[in-house]
Amino acid sequence: MISALQRELFLRKDEFKNEMVETIYFGGGTPSVLTSTEINAIFDAVFESYKVAEDAEITLEANPDDLSEEKILQLADSPVNRLSIGIQSFFEEDLKLMNRAHSAKEAIDSLSLATREFDNVSIDLIYGIPNMTNEHWVMNIEKALSFNIPHISSYALTVEPKTALASFIEKGIIKNVDDAVAQEHFNILLDQMEAAGFESYEISNFGKPGYFSKNNTAYWQQKKYIGIGPSAHSFDGKQRGWNINNNPKYIKAITNDELPIEIEALSKTDQYNEYVMTGLRTIWGVSLSRVEKEFGNQYYNYLLKQADKYIEEHLLYVDEETLLATRKGRFLADGIAADLFMLNLK
Repeated sequence: MISALQRELFLRKDEFKNEMVETIYFGGGTPSVLTSTEINAIFDAVFESYKVAEDAEITLEANPDDLSEEKILQLADSPVNRLSIGIQSFFEEDLKLMNRAHSAKEAIDSLSLATREFDNVSIDLIYGIPNMTNEHWVMNIEKALSFNIPHISSYALTVEPKTALASFIEKGIIKNVDDAVAQEHFNILLDQMEAAGFESYEISNFGKPGYFSKNNTAYWQQKKYIGIGPSAHSFDGKQRGWNINNNPKYIKAITNDELPIEIEALSKTDQYNEYVMTGLRTIWGVSLSRVEKEFGNQYYNYLLKQADKYIEEHLLYVDEETLLATRKGRFLADGIAADLFMLNLK
């Protein structure tokens, strides 16, 4: 697999021949299981084939149970300069309910070790967990903040089909996820993070000044990116691509110097819809002048018409030719964006 990743990096280097790489991101999956030798082998392929900015943000996703002291020291000695740790919760009962492999102690220990060696650490926290009280959620946030980390990503719990949690809910053993509770937790999160000096630059992402994730920001601002490996997605502004999600087939294709990627050309309407969807989730919003310039009057007028009712309901507002979600509207941003989509033009 490592050899295949290296080869794909080489085969796709012309896609970025005139670009400077500003962010490198290892994840999803569990890249923290790689040895330092394997990680450095991938870095060698990146630096050999691409121009990488001196101040590039290089993130590696890790599970708490993978982050021994030895592993963290190895990562600190590599080009990785940012860790994203899947803490999820500091409470044992939450982790068991979500079927996480790590314990609450491992969550705390990994974060203690990581913050000793890395200045730039991000963690994930989950809210809206069944039976999670407001007090319990506040304690989770406060525990995270006690480590003085500069970035937190926080998401509402979603129940995937055919999981243990889905089965427990179906059998009535555990309460179902309650949207009203999740919204209350989201509002608590906004209050706590703002008081701690964080800015919600995207609905689920909170950073201190200078610590907004370059990777996340690039995604939400629709910048070009290349995804390497099985199931990885790529985007260049005009089309999307995704690699085959079968490891043996991926390796076989790459070994034969074939890119196992499926491409979808985005129509004008697709591009408009994606811009609205991503823009509305961020502090940068949706530029009305950009919509008018890039997509034309029909899209511009449609957007304003569809947005009217949400502006009246104080879920959206316009500031200096930018359409933005209000605090109340942020939790509902995805649903609102869907109602602003253009559905009948190509």
